[in-house]
Amino acid sequence: MRRLNYDKVVERLVDFIRDVGKSGVVVGISGGVDSATVAYLATKALGRERVLGLIMPYFENKDVEDAKLVAESLGIGYKVINIRPIVDSFRENLNLELDRKALGNIMARTRMIILYAHANSLGRIVLGTSNRSEFLTGYFTKWGDGASDYAPLINLYKTEVWEIAKRIGVPERIVKKKPSAGLWEGQTDEDELGISYALLDEILWRLVDLGMEKEKIAKELNIPMSKVEHVEKLVKGSEHKRRLPLGPKFDDLIVRP
Repeated sequence: MRRLNYDKVVERLVDFIRDVGKSGVVVGISGGVDSATVAYLATKALGRERVLGLIMPYFENKDVEDAKLVAESLGIGYKVINIRPIVDSFRENLNLELDRKALGNIMARTRMIILYAHANSLGRIVLGTSNRSEFLTGYFTKWGDGASDYAPLINLYKTEVWEIAKRIGVPERIVKKKPSAGLWEGQTDEDELGISYALLDEILWRLVDLGMEKEKIAKELNIPMSKVEHVEKLVKGSEHKRRLPLGPKFDDLIVRP
């Protein structure tokens, strides 16, 4: 895996947020390490008065307490908004059979709407919490948790976010907890991805950043080729999530005078 000068990385992140967030930021705080890291960096960059945390649970569980811990340890303003009535209203009025994935997407998009409603009303921006591991594998909801004005962690792998979190004082219990999007009870990121973040990041770095051949990656990491192919499939299958909608071009149909 690549080696970073983490002290300089933290400085760059803080400078970036200070530059783009002059009017203040709104951050969705889930109780996980990514959102906690963004909240800590934003507070360091802007001061607690210009950071608003929104805690938006569907399930009332330990994640809510962890999210409160983040906000209260930083001294930032925060709101707890239970999204269950909103999501359940969608479910009741759509008159559709929704599986867990479809319902989870509605949850993520509901949170996005709430984040932007607060940002718009306050004249602030939405600071996203996606990391590079999620971005490259498409492990996010399009127009949901993948939507933000700026995403400070978007070029940092999950394992790198953990290192940063340790250095800037994110509570240990949050750094060490199993990553989860909180879309259903017992859900974990690594179960859904079908691979640990530690191995995922090693493969992604070689596959995407270095452009290594799959055979060489498998040999270097001493893993089955199927693991590399699984990650490649995640990357290729989620390409549409990483770009704006496309349509046909018409330059060749312009009628010349």
